[in-house]
Amino acid sequence: MTLDTQQLAELTARLRERAAQLREEIRSTLERSSDETHVQLAHTVRDEGDDSFLDLIVHLNLSDIDRDAQELRRIDAALLRIQEGTFGYCSDCDQEIPWERLRAEPTAVRCVRCQELYERTHVSPSTPTM
Repeated sequence: MTLDTQQLAELTARLRERAAQLREEIRSTLERSSDETHVQLAHTVRDEGDDSFLDLIVHLNLSDIDRDAQELRRIDAALLRIQEGTFGYCSDCDQEIPWERLRAEPTAVRCVRCQELYERTHVSPSTPTM
């Protein structure tokens, strides 16, 4: 089953919409990080508890940005595969990825069988799972 033009258009639109949302979330997080409240708090921090709290805020903001950037990279890669005509094929076995899987996870690069095998042997905290 090769994806038809309508299916590719649907997935492309969803990917672009999600990419726009992620860019806005990254922008918002960066803006929030440089908010005057945080800057003022940083200048008034004088004890270890406040220091720890500030470190936590910075760490959480950086984690949010990193997570969003990773997803954005997966989206950009999927859009590139669509342009190149390689979208929808498993990177491991070259078989077509079922439409249902692509609708559920448009950035998928593996069929279900290969993804399950990959997760058993290569999973890391930053790897999205099924």
